[in-house]
Amino acid sequence: MQPTLAPVDFALSADDDPRRTPLRGWLEDHPVPSGRELAERGLVAPHWPPPFGLGADPTLQLIVDDELRHAGIRRPDNTIGIGWAGPTILHAGSAEQKERYLLPLLAGEEIWCQLFSEPGAGSDLASLTTRADLDGDQWIVRGQKVWTSYAHTAQFGILLARTDPELPVHQGISYFICPMDAPGVTVRPLFDMTGAHTFNEVFLDEVRLPAGSLVGVRGRGWSLAKVTLGNERVSLSGAGSLWGMGPAASDLVDTVRRSGGTTDPLMRQRLARVWAEGEILRLLRLRTISAAVAGTVPGPEASVRKALADEHGQHVMALARDLAGARGMLAESGPSAEGADASPWPDALWSYGFLFSPALTIGGGTAEVQRNIIAERTLGLPHDPAA
Repeated sequence: MQPTLAPVDFALSADDDPRRTPLRGWLEDHPVPSGRELAERGLVAPHWPPPFGLGADPTLQLIVDDELRHAGIRRPDNTIGIGWAGPTILHAGSAEQKERYLLPLLAGEEIWCQLFSEPGAGSDLASLTTRADLDGDQWIVRGQKVWTSYAHTAQFGILLARTDPELPVHQGISYFICPMDAPGVTVRPLFDMTGAHTFNEVFLDEVRLPAGSLVGVRGRGWSLAKVTLGNERVSLSGAGSLWGMGPAASDLVDTVRRSGGTTDPLMRQRLARVWAEGEILRLLRLRTISAAVAGTVPGPEASVRKALADEHGQHVMALARDLAGARGMLAESGPSAEGADASPWPDALWSYGFLFSPALTIGGGTAEVQRNIIAERTLGLPHDPAA
């Protein structure tokens, strides 16, 4: 049976849409709103239900995005918290967990990380070996996580651990909230070839978590992990080429246009190709947003978009390097000789993006994993045979 796709209205509402009026009034009264003010007004995740969001439909969410952009207002930066942890807590957390964590998370007051991948359990996440054993009214956690983005700055982490090892692998995993300053948590940096420190390895040595740290039902954490990973794939597939951040294909095309264009026919063809890819991804993103605000758990369409977006990001950054010519071999080189006058994005970000882009098809589920999900859930192909 063919999957049912959510309908999408691609046209942004008119400038005089009455839903813009109260939002503009609030922005006039709050020209430089704090993260807390944005969160309390429901503008950080407008599709969330009140009191954390506005219960916004797709059109209203796009209106909010448009008005914030025109007002020059950025939402709090808490990618994992707002994009992944928050939706999962909203979906399955207790009333106490929602009350305690969601508003500070939306306000960017408490940063979150994701404690999922392990040295022996990356793409095959269900084979994780980190244990959580119940001792009275506490869980004792032992294990190791790796490739944990922002663990060195996070206050909390969403943690997968095996609580029932006698059950089949997908049934014995539980989902926890872990304070990153808890005794027994050790964070060590992992530097990548950009020279930056985003990733970490995390050691969990007899970490004690209160019983209230469990999200949802014991042993049902794998279903919650799929909710998180679905939202992760939506979040990692935003408009920018670097997992939703940084310059998009349209920014690269605009940069080349402002710097006088290019007469090289191959470069012109590649520019047309990345621009077309970017438009396809923009429309797919609108469909994904429509599904999310309709209350639908992200499905295989999130994997479709992530698989396309990751390779697209690599195409954009490789083309930017090639447009730089010989300068592309230097650090902090951009695609235009005009530099900052031709692009609103600093040259350093373009050169960083090229070095970082190989990670795009690995993080958040490898390209191979995404294609397996698409094959099995969308095309109805059989699972790989057991080893």
